[in-house]
Amino acid sequence: MNEFWTFAGHYWWLVFPLFGMTMGAINARVKHREVTARRRHREQLELLKAQGAALAPAGGEGAALTAPATPTTDVGQKRVAAAHDDVTHRWLEYELDAEKLVTYPAMSDGRQPLTAAFLRAKKLADNLRPADGETLSAEQLKEYRDAVTDYEVAFDMAERDARRVKDAAFTADERKRLDIAKQLLTVATDQAATPNERQLAYKRVREELDGLIWLSDEAVDVLEKKVALELPRGAATAPRTPPEPAV
Repeated sequence: MNEFWTFAGHYWWLVFPLFGMTMGAINARVKHREVTARRRHREQLELLKAQGAALAPAGGEGAALTAPATPTTDVGQKRVAAAHDDVTHRWLEYELDAEKLVTYPAMSDGRQPLTAAFLRAKKLADNLRPADGETLSAEQLKEYRDAVTDYEVAFDMAERDARRVKDAAFTADERKRLDIAKQLLTVATDQAATPNERQLAYKRVREELDGLIWLSDEAVDVLEKKVALELPRGAATAPRTPPEPAV
C-alpha cells in the first residue's frame, strides 16, 4: 500500500491524461448510441414508406412509386420527397391556422430552442430537395434523406414541446390577451354570426395579437376568407356587438 502511494506521489500528473482518455471513451460510447438510434429511426421510416407504397391501390396515390419501369433511385427519391411533404403539411397546419397558433404559440416562436432547431432543419431539407425533373445521385439522395429525417425528428420534438408549454413563456397579461383572442376567433369564424359581428371580432383579434404572435400573410389570408364566408340561408342578419370575452 505504501508503494502505491509512493508511486502516486511521483506520477500524480498521469491523472489528467487518464481522465481525458476515460471521458473520451464515454463520449464515444454516447455518440455511438446516438448514431445507432438515428440509423434505426431512418430504417423504420423507410420501412413504413415502403409498406405504404406496397399497399397503395393501382392507379391511385403511391402507384408511381411501385411502377416496375421506375429506377430504384428515383423511387427512393420520391419516397423521401413524400416524407418531406408530409412534415411540411403538418407544419402548415399551424402556420395557416390562427387558432392553432394562438393555442400553441411556441410553434411560431423562433426564440424557443426546439422551434429554432426545427426551422433550421426545415431550411436544410428544403435546400437539398431536388427540383422538378432532377434526379439525385446516390450520395445526394442519402444526404437529402438524412436531412428529411432530421427535419421530421426536429418537428416532432418542437411540436411536443409546444403542446407541453402552451403559453407558459408569456406574462400573465399576455396570456390574458391570448385567451381573449381565442374567444374572439370563435366569433370571427362563426357562420351563425353576422358579417358585422365577424368583422368586428376579427379586428379585435388582430389588436390582441399585435406584438404577441406574428401571423404570416398566408395565415391572415386564410383567416380573412373564413371571416368573409357567406351566412347560411335563413340566418339572422341584424348586426349586434360581439359579447365581451370572459377575463
